[in-house]
Amino acid sequence: QVQLVESGGGLVQAGGSLRLSCAASGRTFSSYVMGWFRQAPGKEREFVAAISWSGISTYYADSVKGRFTISRDNAKNTVYLQMNSLKPEDTAVYYCAAGLKAGSSPRSYNYWGQGTQVTVSS
Repeated sequence: QVQLVESGGGLVQAGGSLRLSCAASGRTFSSYVMGWFRQAPGKEREFVAAISWSGISTYYADSVKGRFTISRDNAKNTVYLQMNSLKPEDTAVYYCAAGLKAGSSPRSYNYWGQGTQVTVSS
């Protein structure tokens, strides 16, 4: 069982930056692939980024490639999402997720956090 708690969301102007954190409970955090997803009002949940258990491999949606960076600290049971050059279309609730296999589908992940709101004003 893994419990995930996101933090770091907020209101930022376009072009600004935010760093999201996701703290995980449980001793097996380092065994899981970690992902970030987002969901805007009226839209489906979409993949943002994922990172392998070792942190060596990372994956990004085309819409955030070059602007967002995912990283993890297994000693702290925490995964991060550094978001730079934010755009109004990045506005959404951001969720972190844990799974045993990397993937861009929400079905690849077994555990989810409660989400944190990111709002980018123009």
